[in-house]
Amino acid sequence: MSRRRNTIVAAGLVVFAAGGLAFPFYMALSSKKQPVIDSSKPLPPQATFRGPYINTGSRDVGPDHRSYPKND
Repeated sequence: MSRRRNTIVAAGLVVFAAGGLAFPFYMALSSKKQPVIDSSKPLPPQATFRGPYINTGSRDVGPDHRSYPKND
């Protein structure tokens, strides 16, 4: 019984891992037909909220041209 159970658990783990590894390929192939994000529309506010370093050269929001004083 123990050996059969181990085989079932191992097969389940292999199927789960294969699904996880195949997911990026599935998303890449399905996004060719219909993009995940429509680039003709503006991004929603929750998608534009990012950290200060990631958002420095962004085209969707644009760089921040203000200068901020250093607080020591």
